Amino acid sequence: MKVEGFQRKRIDDYKVFYSEDMIENIKELGEKLKDHSLTHVNSTSLGGGVAEILYNMVPLMRSIGIETIWEVIRGDESFFKVTKKIHNALQGAEIDLSDEEKKIYIENNRLNAVEELKLDTDIVVVHDPQPLPLRRFYGDHRRWIWRCHIDLSTPYKPVWKFISKLLEGYDASIFHMKEYIHPETPTPRKYVMPPSIDPLSPKNIELEWSQVEKILDRYGVDPEKPILLQVARFDPWKDPFAAIDVYRLVKRDYPGTQLLLVTAMATDDPEGWEYFEKTARYAGMDENIFLLTNLKGVGALEVNAFQRAATVVLQMSRREGFGLAVTEALWKKKPVIARPRGGIKLQVIDGITGYLVETVEEAYRRTKYLIEHSEIREKMGAEGHKHVLRNFTIVIHLRNYLKILLDLLNQ
Repeated sequence: MKVEGFQRKRIDDYKVFYSEDMIENIKELGEKLKDHSLTHVNSTSLGGGVAEILYNMVPLMRSIGIETIWEVIRGDESFFKVTKKIHNALQGAEIDLSDEEKKIYIENNRLNAVEELKLDTDIVVVHDPQPLPLRRFYGDHRRWIWRCHIDLSTPYKPVWKFISKLLEGYDASIFHMKEYIHPETPTPRKYVMPPSIDPLSPKNIELEWSQVEKILDRYGVDPEKPILLQVARFDPWKDPFAAIDVYRLVKRDYPGTQLLLVTAMATDDPEGWEYFEKTARYAGMDENIFLLTNLKGVGALEVNAFQRAATVVLQMSRREGFGLAVTEALWKKKPVIARPRGGIKLQVIDGITGYLVETVEEAYRRTKYLIEHSEIREKMGAEGHKHVLRNFTIVIHLRNYLKILLDLLNQ
């Protein structure tokens, strides 16, 4: 399925953040690629960081003259149950795949290749494990890149062996961090490139405080009382239970404290509803715990408002690919208290842009400290914003992408 309906973007619009020289350098790189075309392929156009990046990256690539297409594979519930198992196993969970599950995985990709997708560009970027087997159904001149958004450093070996065989036809792979690259990754070239946020997207644009207050009022959130926030899928790896535990400790000192657990329910995550229900049960009848999803009208603008209203942002993930919700919060000048997992370690500089913690008790103490010291919150917030500007915006991301594509095409 081809995705369309993008917001119009121009690279020149980002001169408000970056120098003329930076923008011109990106245009020059784009000029070198103008005779090439590229297709991104992933498993959903709704929910999760990959879809969000592509909604911003595709039109920006087009704006500098690169023909860029976004395709989404189709699959039934059985397919996405298998791919969720693969995702968890690649992050270290000891989950085995049956021969029948492997067959479902491969066959769904074959049907997509034959019936659904039109991959006629000269570069194809395949995102994450769901569409990975597509490569075996195209024996042609295209350059194939696997863009891995998860931590492959300690995968469950039987599943990794199966997946690595599917990677053998790829020309390159791209990872968020160097330590995510499995030493047995079979692609001839391996690159490191962190993901990004778009400062001009509805989720990250500046908002008037009156807009923020209006959105908070719609959901019954009190801006005059402390607000703790975690934006993440309802998933055991994201550990919303730990965020609730931190909130309950803080609430003993500040009874009016509120906790917002915010997410978009992704179409490629069949476990999401199950874990949502478990989280709701764990939260109980506490009227100051808000479970907020796209099914309650929470979109990009609402997430923006919640992040800007937050007193402290939590990210209690036990495993993390990169953690773009952390990036978003830092961009909005909010200190983040998080476990040092995955890409969070690149973003939360302990004592500078937030605090790195391991336990609920540590997170509670740091949260309480920040609630009580507004000047520290403001200082950390300013440092976090600068850190994102230097490293994790779509402008930096686009420049990195172009350099990788040029390097690969020159091989």
